[in-house]
Amino acid sequence: MLVAGIDVGSAAAKSVVYDAAQRVVLGVGVLPTGWNPREAGEGALCAALDASGAVRDDLCLVVGTGYGRISLPSIDRKVTEITCHARGAAHLFPGASTVLDVGGQDSKLIAIEQGGAVRDFVMNDKCAAGTGRFLQVMTGVLGMTLDELGDAALRGEGVRLNSMCAVFAETEVIGLLAQGVPPEDIAAGVVRSVASRLKALTGRIPLAAPCVFTGGLATNPAFARLFSEVLDVVMVVPDLPQAAGALGAALIAADTARRGAVASPEATR
Repeated sequence: MLVAGIDVGSAAAKSVVYDAAQRVVLGVGVLPTGWNPREAGEGALCAALDASGAVRDDLCLVVGTGYGRISLPSIDRKVTEITCHARGAAHLFPGASTVLDVGGQDSKLIAIEQGGAVRDFVMNDKCAAGTGRFLQVMTGVLGMTLDELGDAALRGEGVRLNSMCAVFAETEVIGLLAQGVPPEDIAAGVVRSVASRLKALTGRIPLAAPCVFTGGLATNPAFARLFSEVLDVVMVVPDLPQAAGALGAALIAADTARRGAVASPEATR
């Protein structure tokens, strides 16, 4: 009884093939989203199927999530990423209380119940500050990859950035470089400024340990360490943090398959 989850985000498309009977992940696929979310989602699913040794006809149910879920063909259900990230994180870390997901275009703080039910959530989706997009802009100015930015930030002292607007911060960073400020100090300031922006989310939902850190940034241990310091919370990172939402979607598909029913309405959370 094989099922799959597909999570199409702004930066990457992820898919998980899951055996609902044996309760085990069989394959994972991750691809850049690029300009075509539909193609990226299908490509991620094909990669996960290849890794699992299965074919599309072996799947009895497919659940889509992420901002690009509306573009996915031939899926049986669409569920919001809030629900899927909560479910995936709770499966990976059963004792988790909160989930912090930093994506390309938004960041989310989710309070979860035992079993992965969503108790509450808050999002930053109105501004690039506090998202992966802000860091991508800064890597371009500093001439670093995202991984290099995180590693440099661990070595730096951390200069204060006065602006959190991506446009103005870019100008500020260029000015700091012109003044001879070491790039690693600027990198530390950039990452800590993002963490400070994320801290604003905790006004409504207090961080509780352990907090599961998901999303592309979580693939680099440097970001988890720096965010933990600024947010003052113990963070745990899954082996495949980018795929937590896709895993949650696959688990929801497995639940539905076990019930022997396909639900078509989109989840409200």
